[in-house]
Amino acid sequence: APRGGKPVVVATQMLESMRFSPAPTRAEVTDVANAVAEGADAVMLSAETASGDYPLEAVQMMSKIIRQVENGPDYQAQLDVGRPKAEATVSDAISCAIRRISGILPVAVLVNYSESGASTLRAARERPRAPILNLTPNLNTARRLSVAWGVHSVVNDRLRQVDEVVSTALEIAQAQGMASRGDTLLITAGVPFGKPGSTNTLRIETLI
Repeated sequence: APRGGKPVVVATQMLESMRFSPAPTRAEVTDVANAVAEGADAVMLSAETASGDYPLEAVQMMSKIIRQVENGPDYQAQLDVGRPKAEATVSDAISCAIRRISGILPVAVLVNYSESGASTLRAARERPRAPILNLTPNLNTARRLSVAWGVHSVVNDRLRQVDEVVSTALEIAQAQGMASRGDTLLITAGVPFGKPGSTNTLRIETLI
């Protein structure tokens, strides 16, 4: 999967047989599992839930497959094999650091300020252990990231400097129920604001 760009969504007839059957075929289970293992941000049902006879069972089956793959012992290793080599850029270096830090410290949430969403997608592709809270002034960016892996997006257009990002990140993370007192947060942003590809700041903060 690419490091930036758009969320990768795999769709179309993923559990097609479940339109008329309470159980999928082995091939369908394999297709869904492979999509997850290869780093898709989302897998999608369509006719299975829109007009099928077993919509609830289809959703439950899709969820079960996803959880089993992501909790499997080889999941991270498979992602590492398919992950593009990091480029010699500050943004890629920060993305790699996010995954390492979230594996070392008990990070409750990663907060990223991004107007375009590209840096948030890069962070999501690293599959950090903590959920990602994306702050953006752009409603379209928030909507586009709604299907990105592990990302919860909030529209906020008040931010003008790094200290505001930190205080606002702590405030919103707590308001969204993603962090509480004593939790550790990773906060990333780009300075100057509004410049695409400028992510160059990583802060570790404790909510007090």
